[in-house]
Amino acid sequence: MKVRSSIFASFILILEVVGVALFLRGFFPVPLKSSLSSKSKLSDLPAEPLAGSSPNSSRLPQPLFKRVVIMLVDALREDFVFGPNGRRYMPYTRHLVERGSSHSFVAKARPPTVTMPRIKALTTGTIPGFIDVVMNLNSPALLEDNLVWQAKAAGKRMVFYGDDTWMRLFPKHFMEHDGTTSFFVSDYTEVDNNVTRHLDSTLKRDDWDILILHYLGLDHIGHISGPHSSLIQPKLLEMDDVLKKIHGALVSKEAEGSLPNLLVLCGDHGMSETGSHGGSSEPEVNTPLVLISPGFKRKVGMEKPEVVEQVDLTPTLALGLGLPISQNSVGRVIPGVFEETSLRDQLRFLHLNGHQLSCLLKDSTPDVEKESGFEQFRVAERAHGSWMKLFLEGNTSEVLNNMGRKVLKQYLEALASMSSALSKQLGKYDMYSMVAGTVFVFQLLLVLLLAMPEALSGEATVDLPVLSALLSLPFYLMCLLLASVHVLVCTSAESSCYFCSLSWGLVFAAVAFSSAMFFILISMAMRRLPLGPLIHGKSPLRSSEWSLSELDVLLLAGTVGHTLSLAASSFVEEEHQIWYFLLNTLCLAVFQDVCRKYFREQSASGDEEETILPAKDCHPSARPRAEVFPERWLALATPPFTLLCCRLLRSLNQTGVQWAHLPDVGHWLNSSEHRMLLSLLAAFCLLLIYFLVQRRCSWVSKVALALGLLGVYSYRAAVGNVGFPWQRSGRATSKGTVEARFVYVFILGILFTGTKDLLRSQIVTADAKLKSRGLWEIYSGLVLLVSLLFRAHNLPVLCCCLLIQTLMAQFIWKRLHYDAAQTTIMHYWFGQAFFYFQGNSNNIATVDISVGFVGLESYVEAPAVFLTALSTYTGPLLWACHLVCYLSSERGRSPVAFGHGCYCLALLRSVPAAAYIVLVTALRYHLFIWSVFSPKLLYESMHLLLTAGVCLFFITMEQSPGSSKS
Repeated sequence: MKVRSSIFASFILILEVVGVALFLRGFFPVPLKSSLSSKSKLSDLPAEPLAGSSPNSSRLPQPLFKRVVIMLVDALREDFVFGPNGRRYMPYTRHLVERGSSHSFVAKARPPTVTMPRIKALTTGTIPGFIDVVMNLNSPALLEDNLVWQAKAAGKRMVFYGDDTWMRLFPKHFMEHDGTTSFFVSDYTEVDNNVTRHLDSTLKRDDWDILILHYLGLDHIGHISGPHSSLIQPKLLEMDDVLKKIHGALVSKEAEGSLPNLLVLCGDHGMSETGSHGGSSEPEVNTPLVLISPGFKRKVGMEKPEVVEQVDLTPTLALGLGLPISQNSVGRVIPGVFEETSLRDQLRFLHLNGHQLSCLLKDSTPDVEKESGFEQFRVAERAHGSWMKLFLEGNTSEVLNNMGRKVLKQYLEALASMSSALSKQLGKYDMYSMVAGTVFVFQLLLVLLLAMPEALSGEATVDLPVLSALLSLPFYLMCLLLASVHVLVCTSAESSCYFCSLSWGLVFAAVAFSSAMFFILISMAMRRLPLGPLIHGKSPLRSSEWSLSELDVLLLAGTVGHTLSLAASSFVEEEHQIWYFLLNTLCLAVFQDVCRKYFREQSASGDEEETILPAKDCHPSARPRAEVFPERWLALATPPFTLLCCRLLRSLNQTGVQWAHLPDVGHWLNSSEHRMLLSLLAAFCLLLIYFLVQRRCSWVSKVALALGLLGVYSYRAAVGNVGFPWQRSGRATSKGTVEARFVYVFILGILFTGTKDLLRSQIVTADAKLKSRGLWEIYSGLVLLVSLLFRAHNLPVLCCCLLIQTLMAQFIWKRLHYDAAQTTIMHYWFGQAFFYFQGNSNNIATVDISVGFVGLESYVEAPAVFLTALSTYTGPLLWACHLVCYLSSERGRSPVAFGHGCYCLALLRSVPAAAYIVLVTALRYHLFIWSVFSPKLLYESMHLLLTAGVCLFFITMEQSPGSSKS
């Protein structure tokens, strides 16, 4: 079966998206959620177990604490308190740990060790994964059952001071709050003083039940100078003084006969040896947890802190305050906190925790009866019922006490087993889905590679041996083999698997397709062997058809080298440096080709001059020699000018990790004192954009483009980024909604005009000029939309992009007769570099979510996702769209150029995507899997999806060789 290269490449890319989606579903399991009501209620709590026919008691334990103060110190490592320097860093805290009424623990945080997931873990008792942050980008408020919501529902009065992440997660939950931003890491003084200044007045009052303090200064010092900085000790001494003040105030408020107060000192995450966090190293995951209350026994010396999970604090605080445990919590109560209560209350606390964990286990595990922890809980619950029956009968013997201790031990073992099973399930990879997705993607990649000689041939068609594969007996045997393997894996799997949960129809389709791809691969590989063409009755390919020029070698080596670099975390973090280097090298190679063409020895003949760089899909035409001399110097100046633009753009936005904190031109332009300069720069850039884009548009589109760019400037002035000469204030005058919608009208008008011309050229007249004009108009509409979405200081990026495209198309690609494959790879490299020139990185934090609200008064998912994706991937998308327009406007270009370009684009995206999912699988237990490799995996997946869309656009624009009209 013969298919065009563009259709073949697009089909492969779409199927690769399916394979990568299956891999992502296994790599990022969906967090477990209970199927019960959205929030736990006191009325839903189980009654105390009781053997016999007597009605069960619904008695609930009384709260253990009257007030709770949670002092959370961001990036507090456990060795800052419990280590050798603990007495020097935090002397009062260390005294309470060694001699005070306290319990001390090392709380282990699960990666990703960043603030928002850790706050969610502390308040919900769940273990948020990396994808959990991404899935909640559209709604910062925490809607899941959590401790803060339960406290508010119970009438607890809460006060919060500190990191404003809490205020975004829990809006309208605190009766009083004052947030401090965590953006300015250079501030480690005022950010904490803004919290401490409220303490004196708040501690004197009696109108609150829970006080939460989140200090950020220590984390900022870590980011600036690391954990061994001279600034660490003064900051920790400051935190120690704060804790001393709080503890003294709580002790003075203690009254005879009333419930004691509780002071909690903890950290959300630790700090690595370089001062950062996000990974899974011991200094990053180990945090101190100190519980201080007069209700605890006084210590007689330093004891080695017990290790607990950070999520264990959630059920402990909930039961200590008389609240239901959060429904999706996987934590277990810390038994030492309840050791001073009666044995009946201790058993009741453990029973409530066990019931909550068993319900969650039922919802998440198909064969819950096989779970040892669940069965242990059932046994302990029955024993608890027997103990309660004897207790209510008034039995006070030592046997009853021993029996109660035995039940207590059974409960603790059951809780540990169930909590461990749930935690493993939450953080466990679905390896079957990952392997299935990887095999699927690699089969498609190998087919794409084996089809290269045919896809880049003069016919641009690929002969796929589909029928021979489907009609062969081994195909059906392979289907049976894979189906049996699927059944075997799904029946023997210890945990749930997404691929196993699919319907048999989908599974059979996947099995049949994978089997067919396997035999198509074998057939195509046999054709590529030396004897293959002779067996099939075809002539072998001549080696001269595949000779590589120096530029081809550079493009190939650069693409392969970039793919190999993805195996190192440092190269992933600083990937922009690789693309900057490759782009600079490409410019030098192009400069060399220009010199060869225009500055050859005088003895060379004119005919030779025109065939220095022969193109496979170009028909070079002779040009008058009078035109050579002026264009010679313009062609010679284009590569150095491109290098100059790239160097300036590198200074505009600092990106990556190592140098992202350094000041850049973008921050300088956005400062209030340089607003006038930014206004002039934005106005100049918009004028330049108009002159670069309007050349190929109809007069209607030119007018719409001019008015639209004027609206862009008005929008930026309305939101306060730039100003008009008559504006005196730099403040935003409005949200810019009206101005943005004004621009949207002209964008839609230009896109409509371009689409109309395209449809006429494809259906009615088959006019190549009309088709080219329609494409350029659509491109101009896209440029206008990007101008609206880009921040004012980023408009020079768009200007340089358009200017380089114009110069390269006019004096390099066209004059040097580069073929479609070479031109496509250059476009791809430029697109990747401009992705980072925008200020993007492989960190999710650099995604500008605000563009999703341009012109919108509220969050609407579809346009918000579209605008955010377009703004993020503007560089690759603009260069890909320019490639389509350029190939369509070249009159001497062969009709197969579209097929060659689409195939090369698909191959350039498929190779790194397929290689990266293998690398991520191999490095899934790497230290930086969640902080470095996982975000990059999401970027690669999204880029693959967008490239599939671009290739579909290639299909619609491609024309058969005989249908072109000059």
